[in-house]
Amino acid sequence: MSQNNAVDPAQIIAGELGLPLQGVAAVLRLLAEGGTVPFIARYRKEAHGSLDEVQIRDIQERAGYLDELEKRRATVLSEIERQGKLTDALRARVMACKTKTELEDLYLPYRPKRRTRATKARERGLEPLALRILAQPADGNPAAEAGAFVDPEREVPDVDAALAGARDIAAEAIAEDADTRGLVRRRMARDGVVTSKVARGKKGERSKFEQYYDFSEQVSRIPSHRYLAIQRGEKEKMLSVKLALPDEALLPQIERRAGVDPTSPFCGQLKEAAAEAYGRLLCPSVAADIRAETRERAERQAVDVFASNLKNLLLAAPLGPEAVVGVDPGLRTGCKCAAVDATGKYLDTTTVYINRGGDDRARGALAGFLRRHRPRAVAVGNGTGGREAEALARQVLRDDGALSDAVAVQVNEAGASVYSASDLAREEFPDLDLTVRGAISIARRLQDPLAELVKIEPKAIGVGQYQHDVNQPMLGRKLDEVVESCVNQVGVELNTASAPLLARVAGVGPKLARNIVAFRDDNGPFATRRQLLKVKGLGPRAFEQAAGFLRIRDGANPLDGSAVHPERYKLVKAMAGDLGVDLKQLVGDDELAGRVELRRYIGPEVGEPTLRDIIGELRKPGRDPRSTFEAPRFREDVQEMTDLHEGMRLEGVVTNVTNFGAFVDVGVHQDGLVHISKLADHFVKDPHDVVKVGDRLRVWVLGVDLERRRISLSARSQEGGKPPRGPRTPRSGPPPRGKPRAPKQFANNPFADALNKKR
Repeated sequence: MSQNNAVDPAQIIAGELGLPLQGVAAVLRLLAEGGTVPFIARYRKEAHGSLDEVQIRDIQERAGYLDELEKRRATVLSEIERQGKLTDALRARVMACKTKTELEDLYLPYRPKRRTRATKARERGLEPLALRILAQPADGNPAAEAGAFVDPEREVPDVDAALAGARDIAAEAIAEDADTRGLVRRRMARDGVVTSKVARGKKGERSKFEQYYDFSEQVSRIPSHRYLAIQRGEKEKMLSVKLALPDEALLPQIERRAGVDPTSPFCGQLKEAAAEAYGRLLCPSVAADIRAETRERAERQAVDVFASNLKNLLLAAPLGPEAVVGVDPGLRTGCKCAAVDATGKYLDTTTVYINRGGDDRARGALAGFLRRHRPRAVAVGNGTGGREAEALARQVLRDDGALSDAVAVQVNEAGASVYSASDLAREEFPDLDLTVRGAISIARRLQDPLAELVKIEPKAIGVGQYQHDVNQPMLGRKLDEVVESCVNQVGVELNTASAPLLARVAGVGPKLARNIVAFRDDNGPFATRRQLLKVKGLGPRAFEQAAGFLRIRDGANPLDGSAVHPERYKLVKAMAGDLGVDLKQLVGDDELAGRVELRRYIGPEVGEPTLRDIIGELRKPGRDPRSTFEAPRFREDVQEMTDLHEGMRLEGVVTNVTNFGAFVDVGVHQDGLVHISKLADHFVKDPHDVVKVGDRLRVWVLGVDLERRRISLSARSQEGGKPPRGPRTPRSGPPPRGKPRAPKQFANNPFADALNKKR
């Protein structure tokens, strides 16, 4: 912060976010020292008072904004001072600005600008006349005084031209007044109405923007997805969009602020200038600012939706270290099958050609390949031909006794093609076809979604809302934060992790990740975490940040397989010694861990939060926080949209959650939409409150539009019974009694047990 500003940034942030000042100050200090958010959140709880990762990232983001504000403030002060116009009062106002918008409004009169009508009027020598209008003197004659400025050589042919030019100067002065702009801005943000009309020449055209051909909504209430849809329609030249106030009630206030004096002979001239300032200058300019702010707010909400979906997808339950055959489905070119072992190592490939439902040759080819590699699961991509390939795999597994322990699982293949064509995939499998690389990725995605999805640009995974319309740098930063958070929450196996996965570990990054893999290739598996310090470029600071998130299973030190940080190893050894047991006995023994008296070990740097984390790790060292894998099921008689009919009951998997509902894969190559009003039997304000990506959901088919490829679904229990006969009218009268029930989901799906025993 500037030395002239007495307010400490920690105080500002603590007040804005409602967080303890001491905790905010500690976070800012740790960030300044190079600490990463995951490390600070997990291993420095005593310093900041156990703030969570979301709060720490909020502090980090706000601190960045305040830093940018201070830099801009310094630039503004320097520029105004250079012009010789910086007064003590103006300096005080600049220093009091809390937002960039306030600061830019103050700077507007001093900012270099393009030639305006007011600029041209000044060049014609009309500024003295404009000052008379603004001063509202008690005497004088506007027309007579304007006559003195008539000069055809300066393009002022008559009195009317002189007065018009003077009014242009006065209007600009009114429009550039920071307080006046603030008044209009607040009113526009509160009461402004966004209006969209069908663009000229597009009337009668069918498009996805038809609902916005004649649309209006208050800007302060418009949902993010609706505003982004309107913005997209405008960008694609299907809509004409504007933002305006519904009336001119502000004009009298602007006149008062401008100093209009009814007794002055110049009153009429200033009123005209005020109207010009409001209609021609202020409203369009402020409307553009409010639209930009509304867009930014909508983008942030859309990015948050994307981030939430991505987090749930990354933290989806893994199958685990089991052999898998991945299938990249295809009808014309055949299904590319790739076998990988329990560690994800590529073993073999084959191509199986199928017709709808499969034939003897396809069954034989697939059965032979599966018998050769004995996978625990067949992962089938959900692209074109996916349901046919899944049905074939199920039939083979059902008919072949040697494969009775295996299951067929459909896997969301979004982004697999992006990975298969990437430099990383070419480097890993230079001699394999793109489709084979895709099959490998599908197989690994079933084994460990997180480890495989980190290889793909997050935006390519396809779980966002208007992801191509939002600010791409902002989206990229947010998604990177989500990936980093998920990777460090789960932890990374040091001796098997790929470079892209290691790169997401706190304090590592791409370069160090490559160095770690190179060291591992040259020297064999890491025996201890301490060996990391021998990796080129990995110093004490990087080790401090990363070590706790890296795991070495069955290593020399049992704590290396846990989330206990090496800086606390001495403390844990003391705990074991006090219990009279060996360290290896303590790690993983729930009963022994429960006997540790935490109060004995509380000190200046180690408090109860860290000690509880340590005990939790001693009970279940390196425990994966993700849920247990359960395979989704689809109806085998439903494979295409034409197989659907109203009233049909289906099981589906949530693929995307937006502000207006959830998209559900029901196995027909086209996701259906469960509108927010159909997500539950009770009122739902935010779809994320009741459903998330990866959830299994039981739904009813409400409607199928084959032409527009749209499927309308409902998760409400009231949709059950007979198929709907047509549009239903809303229930009138009081709501039904009783506690509303949440939508049924498949938490107890018996198919999940198929990994141990086939149904």
